[in-house]
Amino acid sequence: MITVQGVTKRYKDLKAVSDLNFSIEKGEIVGLLGQNGAGKTTCMKIITGYLEPSSGTVTVDGQDVIDHRRQVQRKVGYLPENAPLYPEMYVEEYLNFMAELRGLKGKNRRAAIEEALESTGLTDRRRQEISTLSKGYKQRVGLAQAIIHKPSILILDEPTNGLDPVQIQEIRALIKRLAQNTTILLSTHILSEIEAVCDRV
Repeated sequence: MITVQGVTKRYKDLKAVSDLNFSIEKGEIVGLLGQNGAGKTTCMKIITGYLEPSSGTVTVDGQDVIDHRRQVQRKVGYLPENAPLYPEMYVEEYLNFMAELRGLKGKNRRAAIEEALESTGLTDRRRQEISTLSKGYKQRVGLAQAIIHKPSILILDEPTNGLDPVQIQEIRALIKRLAQNTTILLSTHILSEIEAVCDRV
């Protein structure tokens, strides 16, 4: 499903990622474990096509990320460490906007929004302004936008960072539910997070 071969990323004299190699099979939940500054976010941005590697290749579902960026991004749901939310928008309004950006139209868009709201436990918050949500619920909104187009691969960068223990449990349970139909790569610097959620590290 995902193959990373010899990936290196340099920023002038700084080597952010060095000769990275791994593969992820369909249906796995894989954890990318490393301390802060280890290059996890850089790696995820390369896999999702938001950054190009200095050298090496990444293929997603058999397609090279550089050569087939748009096709790959259609298959991937991505939750960055700081979810790209618009605080002045209502939850449902934001998801409608994200679904539109993903090219969903008419009944398909409506159905996708309803499913994303239900999957992330946001149905009761649909008409709430994002700025008024707790950090845990904002993280759910970020997850909802990542799954709205029913991606086959989900990339989650530090999905429980900064959450309280109850919110962490809720997000972990949500990730496990999503994994029933999706291949998941998540990054964290917390070993217990990997042990609680992932098949391998």
